[in-house]
Amino acid sequence: MQQRPLGRTGRSVSAIGLGTWQLGADWGAVSEDDALAVLAASVDRGVTLFDTADVYGDGRSESIIGRFLSQRPGHGITVATKMGRRLAQEPENYTPANFRAWTSRSRANLGVDTLDLVQLHCPPTAVIEDAATYDALDELVADKAIAAYGVSVETCEQALAAIARPNVTNVQIIFNPFRLKPLDEVLPAAEEAGVAIFARVPLASGLLSGRYTSGTTFAENDHRSYNRHGEAFDRGETFSGVDYEVGLAAASELTAALPPGVSLPAASLAWIASRPGVTSVIPGARNVRQAQSNADAAALLDGDFDVDAFEAAVYAVYDRHLRATIHPLW
Repeated sequence: MQQRPLGRTGRSVSAIGLGTWQLGADWGAVSEDDALAVLAASVDRGVTLFDTADVYGDGRSESIIGRFLSQRPGHGITVATKMGRRLAQEPENYTPANFRAWTSRSRANLGVDTLDLVQLHCPPTAVIEDAATYDALDELVADKAIAAYGVSVETCEQALAAIARPNVTNVQIIFNPFRLKPLDEVLPAAEEAGVAIFARVPLASGLLSGRYTSGTTFAENDHRSYNRHGEAFDRGETFSGVDYEVGLAAASELTAALPPGVSLPAASLAWIASRPGVTSVIPGARNVRQAQSNADAAALLDGDFDVDAFEAAVYAVYDRHLRATIHPLW
């Protein structure tokens, strides 16, 4: 597994990490034993980045990660957590006092004195653009409550605003074959500034798994059931904002463009990780098989996979099915 610099922190993280929203069991049951097995399978395949948040299972994801890492001294894993969604996402709630309370809770959940990396969890644009936000985060670094900080964003404009801040370590943004706008400005700006990019929702909530059909159903508490039109939060978080049936057609075309033996999810993860400016891709996994398959996709980066041929297919499909509706929005 390739290991890449995490901004200016002196740390390195794996080209493919692990997103752990699903380990909070907020959208479908995942037992603690299964969650621990997913973490172990990922680490055994070379993953050194876990991405979590204080609201994933109301802290369950963080706590499981903390228990897992406590049994692996000298583990070398970077845990990137997120904060800011325990209250309404309104600018007045992003205060130094709340930052301190949220990070204290995450430190307790993870069982550490200093958090490796804390990201603001898709805050309002006004918060991202406010210098006071970064002053408060700098104080947490000075107090050794956190070692570094970044911002998870919804839009490219928000990403560019965060990248412009001198002490931002990383920006987390949705980027996948169905969401190409970050290629225009965000990735070049991040690379120039030495800011790490974490590509989230890399498989478009499973649309790029190649497993879904028109008849696929999701649990009632699964965001893929209740948030397709942004009913609960930004609709771009669900299927990357792509209409489900359109996404199925686009995924089918991408699959047809692949050589024998290369799956669509593996190709998608490897292609994302190969883009200049991307530090790590953070797919989720609900079971050991998914965790292993995701991590193993990194092997395509050093193999015979024709990334350029796949990229040509990605652009052709995007231009035909998605650019007009997706590109202007995020």
